[in-house]
Amino acid sequence: MTPVDVSVIVPVYNTMPYLRRCMDSLVGQTLGLNRMEIIAVDDGSTDGSAAELARFADRYPGSVKVVRQPNSGGPAGPCNHGLRLATGRFVFFVGADDYLGPEALERLVDAADRYGSEVVLGKTVGVNSRFIYQQVFARNEADISFAGSGLPWSLANIKLFSRDLIERHGIRYPEDMPIGSDFPFTLEACFRAARISVVADYDCYYAVRRLNAQNVTHLSNAADRLYCMRRLMEFTVGLMPPGKDRDAVLSRLFALEVAVVLRDDLINVDRSVQEAVHACVRELADRHLTAETGAELEVETRLRIGVVQAGDVDDLLAVIRQDVQHGIAPIVVEGDRWYAAYPGFRTPGSSMPDEVFEVTAQAAGWAAKLDATQAVWRRRADGATVLAISARSPLPDLAAQGEIRVQAEDLTAPVQVTESRPATVVQAEFAVADVVNASAVSGQRRSVRVSVHARGQEGSAPLRAAGLRLPRPLIWRRGLRVYAITPAKDPSGRLMISVVPMTPGRILARLTRRR
Repeated sequence: MTPVDVSVIVPVYNTMPYLRRCMDSLVGQTLGLNRMEIIAVDDGSTDGSAAELARFADRYPGSVKVVRQPNSGGPAGPCNHGLRLATGRFVFFVGADDYLGPEALERLVDAADRYGSEVVLGKTVGVNSRFIYQQVFARNEADISFAGSGLPWSLANIKLFSRDLIERHGIRYPEDMPIGSDFPFTLEACFRAARISVVADYDCYYAVRRLNAQNVTHLSNAADRLYCMRRLMEFTVGLMPPGKDRDAVLSRLFALEVAVVLRDDLINVDRSVQEAVHACVRELADRHLTAETGAELEVETRLRIGVVQAGDVDDLLAVIRQDVQHGIAPIVVEGDRWYAAYPGFRTPGSSMPDEVFEVTAQAAGWAAKLDATQAVWRRRADGATVLAISARSPLPDLAAQGEIRVQAEDLTAPVQVTESRPATVVQAEFAVADVVNASAVSGQRRSVRVSVHARGQEGSAPLRAAGLRLPRPLIWRRGLRVYAITPAKDPSGRLMISVVPMTPGRILARLTRRR
């Protein structure tokens, strides 16, 4: 019997009502049910997911296979179970919250066969303002590597994998990792693949942000996160030889996994957690952070890691409190050197060397660090509704450094710069119509960044909003669709602009709350 082209593996745990759209998108693939099998592994759901899967299995016998197991505590076990049952030439993993574009599997299989690829990435977009890194999807690619591409930032398992590749190397998900178990699986598959290709000209995968934001990886405790962070570093170093590819992956781990545990809310957790974070980050940085792996880190992350390596827990907390409670630290300029004057910089009794606080090599990136002080809805003289943002830089001569841009990804806002010694005030306006028109119909979340040209460098940084009072969401109509535009802060205290489609249910709930 000829094997099917694709085994689609869906780990399921309490994902209603999202599961229905996920399964509809799978059985509706243009690839055809005769060329695929759908293996849904129910990990002990209690919300009606099992009944929904049974309905699909009854409707599509032979195409939809459902297995049920006791809850394992994470997606690794169900994914491995699905792999044991798979018979296709390729396997593709789908989160039960998410869904595929109708032509996704057909295009991915075509690319794999055309290029002889063992891994194929399909363009992924966020739904309900879920943020997805887009660098790797800039264009169709026949063959990419880790270095020089966005691949290290896109190592989720939502890819087409050659099953022969997976079985030949015995690649499986580590079931003792409650967070990030797909990273080692995907990393090893990509590392061992003869060719990795990208389908970027079609929206293949829709990654959904749950409206209740209860995704398991967002709720994990600190002990789990630190354990898994250490495991990811150790796995990467054990798998990949020294070189540019490994440096690119380690840089990504420091920029994402390590930066997450050093974010602003560290000052609000128990002392035991703060000490555990400090010890873990110091160990990993001392072992794996080099000039090469740290070169692409944002200046704030690099500085905080430096304080961890050179100081104690209280030194780190003092730096974070400066950012959260007082704003960006002032700059001390000595000749051609720039230093961020955080607590601990030449403080009596401090043993931390000046180089921990030196930002000369990333001066433009530091100059781009601004604190948002106000965000309001405003109607311009031309009648356009705008989100007006005011931000402050501790540099009094920021305007003299060079051009200043404020962007929400591909949208650039007009800016007005005013020197207000001892600081500089930057004002930017995003037209609401432009934000909505440039967003996907499924919604989009945009990070607001500031770019500055300084000292012959081009630097950028997220716009900090730790102390910002946010305005209420604005309801906006585009054609027959209604959206909520919401300025928000991410967990690191950075300003985001979210565009979320308003369904009838959400509109009714909103009206009910106003009564």
